[in-house]
Amino acid sequence: MAFHPNLDPELRAALEQAPLESFDWSAMTYQELADQRAQITAMMAAAPLPETRVTVEDRTVPGPEGQPDVRLRIYQPPEPGEDRPALYWIHGGGMIIGAPEMDDAMMIGYVERLGVVGVSVDYRLAPDHPHPAPVEDCYAGLAWTAKNAAELGIDPARVIVGGASAGGGLAAATVLLARDRGGPEILFQLLVYPMLDDRNSTPSSQEFTDAVIWDRGANLFGWTALLGDRMGTDDVPPYAAPARATDLSGLPPAFVDVGELEVFRDECFDYALRLVRAGVSTEFHLNPGAFHGSEMMVPDATISVRTREAREAALRRALGL
Repeated sequence: MAFHPNLDPELRAALEQAPLESFDWSAMTYQELADQRAQITAMMAAAPLPETRVTVEDRTVPGPEGQPDVRLRIYQPPEPGEDRPALYWIHGGGMIIGAPEMDDAMMIGYVERLGVVGVSVDYRLAPDHPHPAPVEDCYAGLAWTAKNAAELGIDPARVIVGGASAGGGLAAATVLLARDRGGPEILFQLLVYPMLDDRNSTPSSQEFTDAVIWDRGANLFGWTALLGDRMGTDDVPPYAAPARATDLSGLPPAFVDVGELEVFRDECFDYALRLVRAGVSTEFHLNPGAFHGSEMMVPDATISVRTREAREAALRRALGL
């Protein structure tokens, strides 16, 4: 593929050394998706945890009313403690793939450096489980975490909700649900290049028909899996696509970041601006020359290091560290 002229030079050099195989999402079948999920699950099962004193435990907790239970992956600091802050995390994967294990290293790092209790939710995936299953699973896990804060050593007044990509969109939606349902209380929201808008009508959504990771075709595939024929119509609630929310007031402070060279760029910028206009204290970062997930694919690039440092700095400020 031809690289965008604005691509960061360090990212470009890494991609030239190890070219990525292009994939046509528009031609993907749901059987191929199931096969890809199986491969990812096998890879994660075979990967050892990073060497750490952090305790990692899986708990099965009640799901949404009348629905299956939800698995939470809980990361505890090595030393016993009480009233710790918590990071409730929602993994990415375009609404169609992924699991908490994919973020083990990141979560363990946050627990080690910030002293938080990490909780990562294994929500049901589309198209097998379309909206509202994913966001309701995320909310059910959050509600259980808040209800059981004392057992987990968590201060219920210091819970951060965060997520990346599809998980960032689900984090924004879960925070909206918490506001509208009267709880749990959320201190801060960390929205990492969140997937927010099913309408796919922004300039960046239309521009990146050929992108390093997650192009327009992939985005259409993910939203169709979640919403089916409702995608892009007037019959989509904000808990499915937070960009649809008309009232963003009363939400917790937010951090939003996104790469310059990705589909989500404009919807993230617009959401951050609307948060500010609604009176929500918001920090926004547009990472120049970066593509979707580039800080994970090329972690040593200067822009990747800066991106991760900005997120952690925002968490530290929110927690008063």
